[in-house]
Amino acid sequence: MSDWNKQVIEEFRANEGKVGGHFANMKLLLLHTTGAKSGLPRINPVACMADGNRYVIIASKGGAPTHPDWYHNLIANPQVNVEVGAEQFPALATAAEEPERTELYDKMAAIYPVFDEYRKKTTRKIPLIILNRL
Repeated sequence: MSDWNKQVIEEFRANEGKVGGHFANMKLLLLHTTGAKSGLPRINPVACMADGNRYVIIASKGGAPTHPDWYHNLIANPQVNVEVGAEQFPALATAAEEPERTELYDKMAAIYPVFDEYRKKTTRKIPLIILNRL
């Protein structure tokens, strides 16, 4: 885990999900995945949006040409654990299909305009993931 991720995770846990810096105005969750190749546990802070009783996350990787590692992990092992605020729960991660993917992506980009910038920055179709509580 990078030092940056470690600091964000520590701040998240110390402040019941609130962090400063790059994520100061975003709702975050901590996504616990199992490594697709290693089988080791991984934790990533990810911007999210609540959608009823489920959460939506975007595998943007800042608009990079490749998907983030955590995306590959949850495709290989879709049962994940999620931390939101002080709450923790198991969830099933699924990649949203069209037209729901674009509808939810647009909603999240309206809240966090940076996701619209990421979409314009890359030629790949950025996956949107739905986390359903188990």
